[in-house]
Amino acid sequence: MFTVYYLAACLYAYIFPGQGSQNPGMGKDLFDNFPEATRLFEELNDALHFSVSQLCFAGSAEDLQLTENTQPAIFSVSAAALRTMEAAGFPQPDFVAGHSLGEYSALFAARSLAAANAVQTVRSRGRYMQEAVPLGTGAMAAVIGRRLEGN
Repeated sequence: MFTVYYLAACLYAYIFPGQGSQNPGMGKDLFDNFPEATRLFEELNDALHFSVSQLCFAGSAEDLQLTENTQPAIFSVSAAALRTMEAAGFPQPDFVAGHSLGEYSALFAARSLAAANAVQTVRSRGRYMQEAVPLGTGAMAAVIGRRLEGN
């Protein structure tokens, strides 16, 4: 769910993804195989008063496309992966970063936000974003390089 970079002089950077990295079944292997991830998902389920774990593991692609669901789901899996790595003895990051929504996972990794507070915040953030643009409207475009003539 996120990328670990080894930088010169033994520095580590953890980079967390934003919206668009979701898929049905995400996080299930972590939940099933690592008690730290199981405990974290249970904590986040309690904080949200619904099962974000079941949304991740068994939710449909359509359910996971809804911004108010996507954001807590991605955060939950990123946080569970981080907790699992910590328990396995991975080094603490020297730097953390995240793309858009991933900034909240980075704040969690930096110990600036507690898990329950972060997941509640991203759930609200997703709901506000979804309310701002009705379903089926709006679009996103990406500009991927352009060859400049005459240079």
